[in-house]
Amino acid sequence: MTDLLRSAALTFYPAVARSVGLDPRQMMRQARLPLACLDRPDVRIAVAGFRRLLEASAAASGAQDFGLRMAERGGLVNLGPVALVVREQATVGGAIEALARYIHIHHDGMRLDLQRDAEVLTIALGLRGRHPSARNQSTDLGLGTIHRVIQSVCDGDWRPLEVHFRYPQPHNRSRHREFFRCPLVFNSEIDAILMSVRDLDRRILAAHPLMASYLRKRVEAIDTRPTSWEEKVDEVVRALLASGDCTIERVAEHFACTRRTIHRHLAERGTSFSAILDAQRADLATRLIEDPGRPLLAIAQQLGFSAQSAMARWFRGRFGCTITEWRKGVRPQPLAGAV
Repeated sequence: MTDLLRSAALTFYPAVARSVGLDPRQMMRQARLPLACLDRPDVRIAVAGFRRLLEASAAASGAQDFGLRMAERGGLVNLGPVALVVREQATVGGAIEALARYIHIHHDGMRLDLQRDAEVLTIALGLRGRHPSARNQSTDLGLGTIHRVIQSVCDGDWRPLEVHFRYPQPHNRSRHREFFRCPLVFNSEIDAILMSVRDLDRRILAAHPLMASYLRKRVEAIDTRPTSWEEKVDEVVRALLASGDCTIERVAEHFACTRRTIHRHLAERGTSFSAILDAQRADLATRLIEDPGRPLLAIAQQLGFSAQSAMARWFRGRFGCTITEWRKGVRPQPLAGAV
């Protein structure tokens, strides 16, 4: 199953890529990631494509600290709804628990395992799924993001006890030392940040406990992430239709695969891209046409029809009435055989 993450992970990629002499758009094309997601932080992209982008960018630029450069600019700002819950917790320990509890909402393939003894909390990073031949940049970005989040809720006044990396020691550790400011352990059995349990009781001065409770309920409402190809394609189609740019080719870009792969996986689930697109079009169309001031031509373009007349034929076949009749309150049963 393809893991997805919010395209907000790419927020600072163009600036970081340009800072090391790369053309960000060219690199994204090579990684088969859609350029349009740079302007839309809440659509989903393939984790595998994002990891390829990080490793390829480090290799092409010679900047072996590329993942750390990305982490340096990110942190809570990239995490969307997860960040809202984390920063409103009363204590640092509560913030870390919230981060571990909800990180999958931002990133399907990322897990945090918290292990605590009398003196040390170990925050172990798990990156699920396929990896490029090298994974240093993905690990650095993941650990760097955790580090930045904890620093944010501590107002910058915090250092870990140690940071562990599974990969071998790099030739130059100066950037890692500068970033983490603590002892580093390479060739470790885990990728992890170790911190003192005394830090967990530190109060987050800007937190609002009532707001935290409200936000937790809102986030829990979206806590269940899609798990099947059908559900994930449905999610991406819904997002792309809202932007008026939904085709099988565009969806395949978000999964960093070919259209044939999309068709094959959906056929195995007993459905098709056309069926998913049609269902999402129907849902969006009924909402858009409720606004009498919205031009039908604009609606047709957003839904991906070649002409307004094509949308009119589809609508009548789908709902058994014309758009004008629907706007007047006609709600017949769908015609027999309509998909």
